[in-house]
Amino acid sequence: MKICYFGDYNLNYPRNRVLLKGFSENGVEILECHSDKKGFSLYWGLFWKHWKIRKKYDVLIVAQSFTSDLARFAQWISNKKVVWDAFYSFYDRDIFGDGSVVPQGFRQRARWRDERQSCRAADLVLLDTEEDIKYFSEEYGIPKEKFKKVLAGADISRIPSREKTGTNKFVIHFHGNYSLLQGVKYVVGAAKILEGCMDIRFNLVGGGQTFVDDKRLAYGYNLKNIKFIEEVDDQKVLDLAEEADICLGVFGNTPRTKRVIPKKVFEAIALRKPVISADTPAMRELFIDRENILFCRIGNHEDLANKILELRNDEALREKIAEGGYQLFQERATPKVIVGDLVEKLNELVLVESHSNG
Repeated sequence: MKICYFGDYNLNYPRNRVLLKGFSENGVEILECHSDKKGFSLYWGLFWKHWKIRKKYDVLIVAQSFTSDLARFAQWISNKKVVWDAFYSFYDRDIFGDGSVVPQGFRQRARWRDERQSCRAADLVLLDTEEDIKYFSEEYGIPKEKFKKVLAGADISRIPSREKTGTNKFVIHFHGNYSLLQGVKYVVGAAKILEGCMDIRFNLVGGGQTFVDDKRLAYGYNLKNIKFIEEVDDQKVLDLAEEADICLGVFGNTPRTKRVIPKKVFEAIALRKPVISADTPAMRELFIDRENILFCRIGNHEDLANKILELRNDEALREKIAEGGYQLFQERATPKVIVGDLVEKLNELVLVESHSNG
């Protein structure tokens, strides 16, 4: 099979790295049709690049990007099956702002229209959880059969270390974009409860929407057990996670929190780290409490603190969850496994097309 990978995508974005690596490991040839131009130049450049390879591929995949009408453009210029990797809803993100509703303006209405029309234009739409598929289907009035779940996964090329080095502290690691979805304020609240435990230290890596408020909250508590680390490159993030005893997922009490399995959770289990995250419908699509993750109540810093203490005091449970998560990653969430399942679906699309043309 040959795939045209199409759009203004960022090659360094984890979603694209995972899919491209997975296609390579499944023996799929990729013909990249990429442009980083803006406006009319983007569409003109993609048109001519596609023209040169228009007869050389079997399926066109519109890669995840911020230009939400490329699926319609691809459907117009291609006579092959078009797959749109929506990944998640930008409209949902724009409107609800990870928790606080934004008034419906022209930009938001245009985003809603673009997503709906792109879903209709594509032959198949990729999303990362069943909860997101449910959301898209209900929001845009499109049958669930048009969507396919493709997990975010993670591209971890190194072998995870089993030994912690360099500190006698019990390190709790968080990284991600500071937002209401992530619920960093609940991590700070848990740190406040645990400030009397002198061995426990929190490393919070990243920045974003709620960073100033979350940092101000920690300083208001005069916490000495939290270290805020500015945004660093992906390799450094993995280094910090590998040094930790526990990695954290998401905790915000927002609608979007309940629909996601963040990439950092996949990264943590790939590094064989025990993970604590909020108990949500999306997380339960993949994880089992106390087998490969430890769940806490959503939006509850007291329960998060209790679960941190439980794992600190129970080495056997930490090992069980870490090993269970790592096995889950190997069985369900490596690039090769994720894309292998997708390739089967793409082959079905190609067969349907060949039969209809025959």
